[in-house]
Parts: sequence; C-alpha cells; structure tokens
Amino acid sequence: MADSEEEVVAVIMVGGPTKGTRFRPLSFNTPKPLFPLAGQPMVHHHISACRRIPNLARIFLIGFYEEREFTLYVSSISNELKVPVRYLKEDKPHGSAGGLYYFRDIIMEDSPSHIFLLNCDVCCSFPLPDMLQAHKKYGGMGTMLVIKVSAESANQFGELVADPTTKELLHYIEKPETFVSDLINCGVYIFNPEIFTAIQGVSTNREDRANLLHLSSFDGLQSVTRASFPTDFVRLDQDILSPLAGKKQLYTYETMNFWEQIKTPGMSLKCSALYLAQYQLTSPQLLASGDGTKSASIIGDVYVHPSAKVHPTAKIGPNVSISANVRVGAGVRLISCIILDDVEIQENAVVMHSIIGWKSSLGRWSRVQADGDYNSKLGITILGEAVTVEDEVVVTNCIVLPNKIINGSVQEEIIL
Repeated sequence: MADSEEEVVAVIMVGGPTKGTRFRPLSFNTPKPLFPLAGQPMVHHHISACRRIPNLARIFLIGFYEEREFTLYVSSISNELKVPVRYLKEDKPHGSAGGLYYFRDIIMEDSPSHIFLLNCDVCCSFPLPDMLQAHKKYGGMGTMLVIKVSAESANQFGELVADPTTKELLHYIEKPETFVSDLINCGVYIFNPEIFTAIQGVSTNREDRANLLHLSSFDGLQSVTRASFPTDFVRLDQDILSPLAGKKQLYTYETMNFWEQIKTPGMSLKCSALYLAQYQLTSPQLLASGDGTKSASIIGDVYVHPSAKVHPTAKIGPNVSISANVRVGAGVRLISCIILDDVEIQENAVVMHSIIGWKSSLGRWSRVQADGDYNSKLGITILGEAVTVEDEVVVTNCIVLPNKIINGSVQEEIIL
C-alpha cells in the first residue's frame, strides 16, 4: 500500500429511488446506477475510471437505495477490479455535500490526502489522474471538472466564471435565469480533507442563525424553520461552491472530451454510444467483430455479452449493446439500441433507436423504432420488462410499460 500521505479515496453519489422517476419504466426493475450502458452498469464506468487514479485506497458509493440492491454488484466489482468498494446507505437525503459529511469518519479512515467526488448521473471520459495533477498544482481546497457548452443549453446546469490564466473559480450560480457563462459544472470534483470543515461551517451557521432568531422571537424561529433546510442538509453547489468562489479556494479543470447528464432513458442511449466509442481507446476487447460468415455482421461500435446468441445472418450496429442471454434470430437488423437481459428477437425483426426491456419478445418481421431524438420524451422507443410485440407489428416513438402485449401497430403513444 502507498504511503498514507498519498492515499486517495473516491466517493460516488448514487442517489435513491425517489431520484430515478424520470428514468421510468427502466428504473422499475433496477436501480438507475445499475442500468447498463455499453454493456456495463452506469456506475461501473465511474468505478473503472477511479481505478486509474494513482494510490487509490478505496471507493465508496453513497445513496439511499436499500443495501441489498447493491450487495451483489459491490462484491463482484471489488473482486474484479481488486479495489475495495463499499456501499453506504444514508438514513435520509443529506444533500450532495451533507451526504459526504455524514460519512466523514468512514471516508477519512485511511487518512487520505485527497477525496474525489463524482455524481453517478454524468457520462464522460473522467480524466481523474489529470485532475489530480492539476489540483496539486493549483494548491486550493477543491478542483471541479468543467466543460464549455452552447449558450442555449448552459442555463440547464451550474454556470461558472473562471480566471482564464489561474483557472480559479471566480463565480458560480446554479441554473441561472439569465446567461452567465458557457462554462458549466460537470459534477466531478477533487477535494482536500478541509472540505469537511467547510461543510461543517454551513451547518454551524444555520444553527447559529436559528438560535439567534429563537432568542429574538418565537415567530422568527417559525419563519426560518419554514424557509430553510435542516442543519445537516448541505448542497454542494449553492452552499459550498457559490460562497467559496473568488476566495482562492476552488479551481477548475476543463475537459475537451465528451460530457452528458443522464436524466432520461433517451440520454442513456446516447451515453451508451459515447462509452462504446470510448472502448476503442480503453477496452477494445469489449467490442464485437464479425463479417457475416461465421458470426453476425458488425458495423461500428457494438457490445455483445458472451452468453448472447446472435444468428450469423443478423446485422448489428452501430451503437448497439446486447445483454446476457439475448437471442437474436436470422436476418435481424439492430441499429442504435440497448437490448436488455433475456430478450428474444425473432427472424427479420428490426430495432432502431430503442431500448428493449428485460424478457421482452419481438415477433417475426416486427419493427420497434423511433426517430432518435434523445432529448424528446418519445424520441426513442422504450419497452418495459416482459413486453411482447407480435409478428409484423410496428411500434414507433412509444413508451410501453411492463407486461403488455402489442398486437397492432402503434405510433407516438405511452401505453400504460
């Protein structure tokens, strides 16, 4: 083990069941962080990136899912990557900074010199070793990953102003009503242990204000209780980043690579494509190949689970991820889709811009398709678990909840 002065820990905030509502119907079956992108659970891409950090001691997942939902995954990934991974369940939501503080004693057990903090619902190349080097050079308390986006989309995120030379964070505002900057917060950070003192300061200030108002008047206490957060609920963006901006405490590291936020199933399909493309650089062994002679024709970036059975006359890709125990029949065409566990796709069916839920079945000559607008509610077609699409039926731009039988063609519908 490396010298304790050099040890680094990573914390991944995975949220909880109340946070995955926009991800339905896919989050009915599995916690959003375990939904597969490019054949691997969403959080796996974060953990794999953390594995590349020098002197990494351990990884923590913090959220308020039940522990049993993560037990198997945490055990298998710890063994696979040979790094300790532990899930920590919050008793209630404490906010992005409050959750970190709540488990401070466990996180600081190895006396790490640096703490990475990653939000699970972001997709990027995670340049964590480069961030660590930059952070040490800056000499501040924290460094955040940032990226330039279009002025039209910037106000959906935390916008910031940074010194172009020193990279110091000068100003930060979460989802502003008017344009501030095209530089946004990526939800990936590295901090020194002093971050815990800063978080404690927010809680202490809230207690002091409440006590002051209590001394002034009972009515004052009533108003502050209604208007403010509990003392142990601390938001990283508004309570830490905004107040510390411009005080030579926080710095920025800009990524020139891809970045997306995964709020909806449509964005998960886009992010699966981004991770598949990244495999060319990081994990080429995960990408399938085939020319249609002994195995299916593969076009572009495709992941096929080893247990899946794909007919040699099928044509797969680009941007296709096929999960465990899937059966793909003769003449099937798959383009830009995620096929989940135990799906059967019968002869000559076509799937485009869609996510096919666990144990679903697509009949012969059926089509499940969409126009591929990742940002539109019906821009991709989603079939929930155990949906049956009968022979020669066409499903276009639809969301279908679990256990439905589709025996006639449908378009632009949500089938409950």
